Amino acid sequence: MLSRTRPARRAARALSLFTLLLAAGCASVPQATSAASATSATSTPEHAAAPPHHDAATPGHDAAPQHATPAHPGSGHGTPGSHAAPGSHDAPAPHTASPAASGDIDQQLAAVARIHGGTGPWAVAGYRMGQHALARLGLAAQSFDLEVVHHSPRAVQFTCIADGAAAATGASLGKLNLSLVEEPDETAVSTTYRRRSTGTSITLRPTAAFRTRFKNVPREQLPTAGRTAMELPASEIFEEAKP
Repeated sequence: MLSRTRPARRAARALSLFTLLLAAGCASVPQATSAASATSATSTPEHAAAPPHHDAATPGHDAAPQHATPAHPGSGHGTPGSHAAPGSHDAPAPHTASPAASGDIDQQLAAVARIHGGTGPWAVAGYRMGQHALARLGLAAQSFDLEVVHHSPRAVQFTCIADGAAAATGASLGKLNLSLVEEPDETAVSTTYRRRSTGTSITLRPTAAFRTRFKNVPREQLPTAGRTAMELPASEIFEEAKP
């Protein structure tokens, strides 16, 4: 009887000890889990208050440059570090139009008519020469520093050039800066423009093609021929005479 009771008691003690160990193990599991969670939270700082992903660059790499939308020239806005030219959109690029494209042909013909009384091709040729000479000598119209000497036979059409020169430059007989030198031959027709202060001068004469084309134009055709001469390239009207 005693021999049977001892094994039963041993089994009961073992079962009781196992039960105690099991209970102790179950109580430690939540603690271990909480400790692991706390460790994970403290050992991963990048998950706490992480900066926005578009502001932070990957270590070892440069941040991609930001591109600004180009602004209109002269607006003062655009890529940082760039400077727009002030007022660049207000001032158009300089442009010198030829008489044929300027739209001022009527005004120029009117200027010739005010001095000459008409707009024939020879007076227009003198006007075109006078404009060219002023530009070459660096003078403005009406300058008393200009002297004009016209060489021509004493015959209408050739002398008309002198009136055209007066219309363009403002030189005149009354100002004593425009004079006529009579020549026997029409091939000697030329006009010399001189800047008195420097002695610089330029002599211009009608081209042979111009003389042939516009010689003895009928009176009723003079206005049309004069407009044509105002529209022609300068090289077809006059040339520079070398000393």
